[in-house]
Amino acid sequence: MNVLYFAWVRERIGLPREEIETEAATVADLVTELCGREDRYAAAFADLSALRVAVDQTLSDFDAPLVGVREVAFFPPMTGG
Repeated sequence: MNVLYFAWVRERIGLPREEIETEAATVADLVTELCGREDRYAAAFADLSALRVAVDQTLSDFDAPLVGVREVAFFPPMTGG
């Protein structure tokens, strides 16, 4: 699955995207798995209330299932104006 990082999430992790293999059942499980990799992931995901997630380009919740998902994107909340 492709995992994409945007804005300050990308800056903290140091990558715009990566392809990973995971057994995670939900987005939250994926976040837990990523946080276990390195401190930079833990720093990026320290406050999930400051993050949004899209699953296959559809805005989702962290409890969204990952079965059959090709892409997960993490980004800060968007503001309009």
